[in-house]
Amino acid sequence: MNFLIRLLVTALAAMVTAYVLPGVNIKDFTSALILALVLAILNLLVKPILVLLTLPATILTLGLFLLVINAVIILLAARLVKGFSVDGFFWALIFSVVLTVVSGIMHSIAGGNND
Repeated sequence: MNFLIRLLVTALAAMVTAYVLPGVNIKDFTSALILALVLAILNLLVKPILVLLTLPATILTLGLFLLVINAVIILLAARLVKGFSVDGFFWALIFSVVLTVVSGIMHSIAGGNND
């Protein structure tokens, strides 16, 4: 049940973030739900591999390279989800940062726990 709530909150946060950023477009809430699911799957399967492969760069930049990995995940999700588009790497980077902040605020409002 917690996963479904997190999925809905992330989809809503993606809609709010896309509304604020002009370089990111989400067609409708269904596309946002699919985006949230695809991001969850990519963060589960692809992100750990990318983090492991880029560990020296991540250590050298004191973890800031993880922002680049998040932007790559967003760009990959944009290719996989119809109804979601990002105008470039810069907008993917900004979208990932703003989405993290907005979804964190919404999760705390929704009363989600981090078990």
